[in-house]
Order: sequence, then structure tokens, then C-alpha cells
Amino acid sequence: MKKLVFLPIIGLSIFASGIVWAQDFPGNLLSKPQGVSTVLQITLLLTVLTLAPSILIMLTSFTRIVIVFSLLRQALGTQQMPPNQVLIGLSLFLTFFIMTPVWQDINQHALQPYLHHELALETAYKNAIKPLRTFMLNQTREKDLALFVKLMRLPPPATPDDLPTSVIIPAFIISELKTAFQIGFFIYIPFLVIDMVVASVLLSMGMLMLPPIMISLPFKLMLFVLVDGWDLIASSLLQSFKF
Repeated sequence: MKKLVFLPIIGLSIFASGIVWAQDFPGNLLSKPQGVSTVLQITLLLTVLTLAPSILIMLTSFTRIVIVFSLLRQALGTQQMPPNQVLIGLSLFLTFFIMTPVWQDINQHALQPYLHHELALETAYKNAIKPLRTFMLNQTREKDLALFVKLMRLPPPATPDDLPTSVIIPAFIISELKTAFQIGFFIYIPFLVIDMVVASVLLSMGMLMLPPIMISLPFKLMLFVLVDGWDLIASSLLQSFKF
């Protein structure tokens, strides 16, 4: 947490150092339009790098995927297996797979034209946010959108384009959390049945001192392997996103 707190301060320090360097540069770099543009690009880049973790987690498919994998691990009862690094890494690569069309659209219609000075910053931002808004709206429930429209006391939108991004983002996050928990619930059911059956058998045999998890874990792992669980979970997650 301390490192995250100091990131904006470090970014501002670098920005201030860049301005001082530009002022000391022969001919005063800031007096030239391209010099101002360079400093603004550095500031924008530092800002994006500071907010990148939040953007990756909250505005993409990462939230749903990592929650489902965490619930799957709890349902299996394997505690820390697979470890967090593996689950987060797998979630990141699946996120890249899902979000690649969106990022390609942003790169083609916003980033590259802006870097080649073909678009103004405001136009580039509008072109960049449009495919991201479309992706989020496709995953967001109308009920969640209506909630935040009501809380912000906005008039009912006639089209999705009338919805502000400040409404779409929290509605998208809530929808992702609900969808992730729904998927996790259905994942839990077969493993819960195995736990109940094993517990009932041990109780009927009078083996009260033997933890049921020790007996049920091999059966749950066997079931998960026989149904090719990782392939099934990954394909179901990928198909759960609407494009």
C-alpha cells in the first residue's frame, strides 16, 4: 500500500524534473509547441502507468475470471494450490485473450492516429473509450445501469451513447461481481455433494475423528480431472462474455 501511495508523488516529481530540464535546455524547450507536447505526453504516460492496475482490474474481464478461479480453489479444498501467482497469471492471460479485439480497436483508431498527429487528444480519447464502453455495456445488466442513473439523478437515457462513463463503470463492476458469484455457485454444487456424501459415510461408520476433507479431496480431484475441469472452466468463462 505504501508503494501505491507514493506512485503519484514519484510521477509528479519526475514531471517537475522534466520541466526543469526543459527550461535549462538550450532555447528553452517549453517555448516550442513540440516541447510542450513532449512534456504532456510524459505526464499522460506516467498517469496511465499509475492507474494501469486499477484499469486492468476494474475495466476488463479480469475481475470475473480471478474470482471464479478463487472460488474454484475453495470448492476443491486445496487451500493454496494452485498458488495465487498461478491463478493471477492465468487470469491475466485469459484477460489479454478476451480484451485483444478491444485493445486492437483502441490502438488502430485512437492511439496510432494520435501518435502520428492525425487526431487531437480529445478525439483520440473519444475513439479510445468507445470500444471499451461497448464491451462494458455488453456485460452490464440494465438493472445495475438503472440503479446508478437513479442515484446520479439523471434523465432516462434514450440510447446507450447518452450514458456517461461514470455510470457505466460502477454498473459494470457490480455486474461482473454478480456474474462471478453465480458461476462460482454452480461450480460449488458438485463438490459440495461429494463433501456431504463423504461426511455422511464417515458419520455412519462412526469415524468422527477423521476429517471428511481428507477423504473427499482425492474424490474431488479425480472428478475434476475426469471432466477436464480446467478446460471446461476456461471455455465457460470465455463464452460467458458477450461481444
